[in-house]
Parts: sequence; structure tokens; C-alpha cells
Amino acid sequence: MENPSPPLPACPVLTVPGLWNSGPEHWQSHWERLFPSVFRRVDQREWEKPALDDWVGSLEAAVGEAGPGVVLAAHSLGCALVGHWAARRTPAGARVQGALLVAPSDVEAPSYPAGPTGFAPMPLERLPFPSVVVASEDDTYVTPERARAFAAAWGSRLVLLRGHGHLNSASRMGSWPLGLELLRELSLGKVPG
Repeated sequence: MENPSPPLPACPVLTVPGLWNSGPEHWQSHWERLFPSVFRRVDQREWEKPALDDWVGSLEAAVGEAGPGVVLAAHSLGCALVGHWAARRTPAGARVQGALLVAPSDVEAPSYPAGPTGFAPMPLERLPFPSVVVASEDDTYVTPERARAFAAAWGSRLVLLRGHGHLNSASRMGSWPLGLELLRELSLGKVPG
């Protein structure tokens, strides 16, 4: 007997990768391959040395094209991007139904990689849409304490996992059913409990 299909979000989802983009084994890439009619990546011109204003422009355009009721699925630096973009109160911002913010890299940490410009300080304004922050206790780019602080500032529910590192390709999340379930609940207007 085959495994049943996971519940899919009830609206379009934009995947928002972080620094260096998301490789083929990343959960974002799995979702895009498995469900191309639901998931679409926000492409950036520069993945190695991103400038905040360029990335904000790309996200604004992608949300505008996606139409109303879109959900964002951000990873790493993509979470900081969502925070900065939302704080600008752009016209497309009203179209967002919710955001799944996974492994939000602490761009203020001394160990954060060089390359991005304009992302620090970390945006800490409350998000204007429901959101869930997912972090792992052993992430090298955000401590559990900072993940809690980000979730509190953004008005997000926090889901803290163990032993998954940066929740990226190296974490071997595959199609990550928990993430899909959280997205589905956000797409239905619920903050997953």
C-alpha cells in the first residue's frame, strides 16, 4: 500500500531560499519538484553576495505575481529577507496569508558568513501576517535563545527541533512532512498549534 499524499497548502507557496540558494536535496527543492503547481522559488540574481534592496525587489515582484493568499516558505537568510520586506509595508505585503520561517540565520552573529550586505541588524518588527519559526537546537547559524527572540518579536509560533542542524540539504529532511503540514495550516488561516 502506498503512502498517502501529504496534505498540500490550499494556496500558492513561494519558497524563499537563503544565502547560496537551496541545492537539489534541500526540502524547498523537494517541494518544488513534487508539487510544481503549488511551489515556486523566488529567484535572485546574486546568491553569493546578496544586497538587501535587490532581494527585497525580487520578493516584492514574486509576491505581486503570485496573487492574493500566497504563503512564504523561507529558509536561513530568506527569513531575514521576509522580515525586512514586511517592515517596508509594500503593496504586495497585503497578499501574504502567512509565512513559514525555517532556521532564521542570525545575521548579527560573529560567525555569520561574509557576503550579504544590508541584512543586519536583524529585523525585529512584528510581522503583519501569521507565521511559524522552526529552528533546531544545534543550528550553527542561530542559537535557540536568538530563535526564541526572533519568534517573539515577529509574533510567530516557535517550533524547536533537536538534532537537525541548519535544516538544510545536509539535514536530509527530504520532502519534510512536518513543514508541509505547518504550511497547510498557515494556508488555511490557522497558526499551527
